[in-house]
Amino acid sequence: MREDALHFRNRSIHYRNTREGTVLERSTERLDIDLLVLPETNLILIASVIEPLRGANRISGSELYRWRIFTPDGEAVPTTSHIAIPAQGTFQTTASDTPLFVLASYNWRQSATATLKMQLSQAARHRTMIAGIESGTWLLAEACLLDGLSATVHWEDYEDFVLAYPQVSAVKDRFVIDGKRLTTSGSLPTVDLMLEIIRRRQSYSLALEVSRLFRYEQPSFHADEALSAGLRVDDPRVAHAVRLMEDNVEQPIVLARLARRVGISARHLQDLFQASIGAPPHIHYLALRLNAARRKVIETTASFADIAAATGFNSASAFARSYRASYSESPSETRRRLRRPLRPSEARP
Repeated sequence: MREDALHFRNRSIHYRNTREGTVLERSTERLDIDLLVLPETNLILIASVIEPLRGANRISGSELYRWRIFTPDGEAVPTTSHIAIPAQGTFQTTASDTPLFVLASYNWRQSATATLKMQLSQAARHRTMIAGIESGTWLLAEACLLDGLSATVHWEDYEDFVLAYPQVSAVKDRFVIDGKRLTTSGSLPTVDLMLEIIRRRQSYSLALEVSRLFRYEQPSFHADEALSAGLRVDDPRVAHAVRLMEDNVEQPIVLARLARRVGISARHLQDLFQASIGAPPHIHYLALRLNAARRKVIETTASFADIAAATGFNSASAFARSYRASYSESPSETRRRLRRPLRPSEARP
């Protein structure tokens, strides 16, 4: 694996102040995505696109995302692991406005035929968004779809990319969003991009909960870092604050006191959170509490008033408002849809 651990933070993201269309706007509508997978793509790269979307569907209990896989010839595409990925069909130019993700890892030039470049150029006339995933960035550049825009590419290819496409503003970021174009610099940065899409379309809380699916924690190493809810936090002060938040879900600590316990000012802590994980402390704290509350809604029979009290809300009504704002449904609706059947030993008398 060529990338470091999962990040979910603003300093790894590059934006341009342009309109991205409806794909990255708050919505409860299902988002369909077409994936064009080229030969010799890494399995982990394909999974980096699909698995966060699958996780969002599973956690939400509804089909927020649906994807289809296409290949240049419609046949199963060989991956670097010698595992062929089946395709729904042949990639063709249509008037579809479905977002298109172009996935490539190695030997992308073999796929960069005149026909494919023409198809990508034609697709750009209709697609609401086109993403270059890892070496897919090169395909978009070859099709002149990144001219005058910012884009990122895998760090090993950065210098070559800069020389090959001076008309593209290459940046060393994990992923880049510039208007209707998205680009990523590798597999784990692609997970970051998918989390960002989920955050924008649904909520920070859902994105945080999805990120937990990719959590890897080994406490014996790197004591100055924290892996919390799927986030890698390099700054020890932010890591300390996050641990305090997790240890005080029932009775949340106010920002000023939290900062004092970390040993810095409240303003400095806010700045560090924004730089480290891309959200202010109160947003992250609320997401942690809502994630904990949602697990109780699904996995227990506790009353919503008890759940509210256990996760630091002043009342059941305040809890319900925050819950609906984050998950687009009430706690009772979630419980009806998702609560697992109780085992006999768990049933109340």
